[in-house]
Amino acid sequence: MHTSESSQAGPGKRVGLGLALGSAVAFGGSGVAAKPLIEAGLDPLHVVWLRVAGAALVMLPVAVRHRPLLRRRPALLAGFGLLAVAGVQACYFGALSRIPVGVALLIEYLAPALILGWVRFVQRRPVTRAAVFGVVLAVGGLACVVEVWSGLSFDALGLLLALGAACCQVGYFVLSDQGSDAGDDAPDPLGVIAYGLLIGALVLSVLVRPWTMHWSVLTGTARMNGTPVAALALLAWIVLISTVLAYVTGVVSVRLLSPQVAGVVASLEAVVATVLAWVLLGEHLSVPQIIGGAVVLVGAFIAQSSTPARRSPAAGGERRPEKGVVLSRKRRLG
Repeated sequence: MHTSESSQAGPGKRVGLGLALGSAVAFGGSGVAAKPLIEAGLDPLHVVWLRVAGAALVMLPVAVRHRPLLRRRPALLAGFGLLAVAGVQACYFGALSRIPVGVALLIEYLAPALILGWVRFVQRRPVTRAAVFGVVLAVGGLACVVEVWSGLSFDALGLLLALGAACCQVGYFVLSDQGSDAGDDAPDPLGVIAYGLLIGALVLSVLVRPWTMHWSVLTGTARMNGTPVAALALLAWIVLISTVLAYVTGVVSVRLLSPQVAGVVASLEAVVATVLAWVLLGEHLSVPQIIGGAVVLVGAFIAQSSTPARRSPAAGGERRPEKGVVLSRKRRLG
């Protein structure tokens, strides 16, 4: 029995690594595909609605299959729809319409550091020195990314929107952490994703009024660094690849790998987004920004994968890893 399990572990891990890498690449390509549509005349919120509504339609059979979730986990589904779908996407796409894609996503990677701040100062739970070190690294790296020595040369509203996306991730983490120890009764991640997309699409429909969209943009072409690309092809990539495929492969990869390994591969999302924006959109980053981005990713990973100090026996608690990595594939549509 032990031999059989060992023989399956190797291929399973390789498959998990491949799926995690594919998920990171798929997520990282969302901003690169969305920015040309925004520059072609679509409002950022309309692009968000198209992405969420399209993905919700594709995931509708999954939602039907997991109907009991509406009764068992209404708060979790509402939190995912409002924060991880509507909130993160509205802020992220709004940010990348004003600042480079790579910068927007790197700022969003402050979420693990913000989560550790919530755990330490709001929940008053201990955190490790390594986690604190990771937060300091992430903040220092971010200072290089936004070039603070130049007086924040990027659009201030764009930076605030990117920070808002990070805060929405924290909000969903806090909500999900309340019921994360359900064990076998834990909700299926694919069901949560499907209903989150449906709720997010309904909320966004009221807020962005898609009937006022410039639908004619979708029948034409958008320019990707001067090269014409069919707008519908970009939208199909955003919906099918950067949303549906990215989430499904991400969820499966987390189940095949340890949370720490999945978190390392997931951090490549920001690298992929930055490289694709450089190659396809001509958004060049300076050497200090590249170094700062690497520091942000290292700090974010350290903060996200750190565990709290062991609780005292009197408290009846056990050492338990933070949920940041496990939720990273469920928390948002990056």
